Amino acid sequence: MTKEYSPDRLDVKAFVQASAHLAGHDSLLKYERLAQEAKGLHPALRVDWEARGEMRPAVGGVGAPQFWLHLQVQATFPMRCQRCLSGVDVPLDVDRWFRFVADETTAEALDDDSEEDLLALSREFSLHELIEDELLMALPVVPRHDVCPIEVPMSSSDEDFEAASAERPNPFAALAGIRIDKDKK
Repeated sequence: MTKEYSPDRLDVKAFVQASAHLAGHDSLLKYERLAQEAKGLHPALRVDWEARGEMRPAVGGVGAPQFWLHLQVQATFPMRCQRCLSGVDVPLDVDRWFRFVADETTAEALDDDSEEDLLALSREFSLHELIEDELLMALPVVPRHDVCPIEVPMSSSDEDFEAASAERPNPFAALAGIRIDKDKK
């Protein structure tokens, strides 16, 4: 009999020991914080994910085996292009390995010396929260099209702006005139 695993309350140790596999196709709306970043652009988008557990021998062959989780996530995320200000669909791809350790204290102690991401073992681990965290970190700081669909003006001002500033007299010239008049007296 195959054991069913829940991505919302995942027993990580049992999942990894069974070398189990989970996959899903979720709506963007399932991920609240991520949906807020979309600012209502395309709420019907899908997040495709896959997780696989793997036991590995301890480094150097000494000690208890290690618990690993491989997470892959693909999504297309709607954002505003910072160049032309129209919508742009940004592809997000996450492909990461996580090593699980006994508790938070151990994770904090080993974190500085480890290249991999360390998480604490849990019987009620939320895979969906991890997926959301990883997607949020994968969002670009400045989203933009490779080639914008509309022409983007590349000047800092337009002709009307230049003409308006040429018509106005320099306020410091008036002050200089007052000073010259005062010096003549």
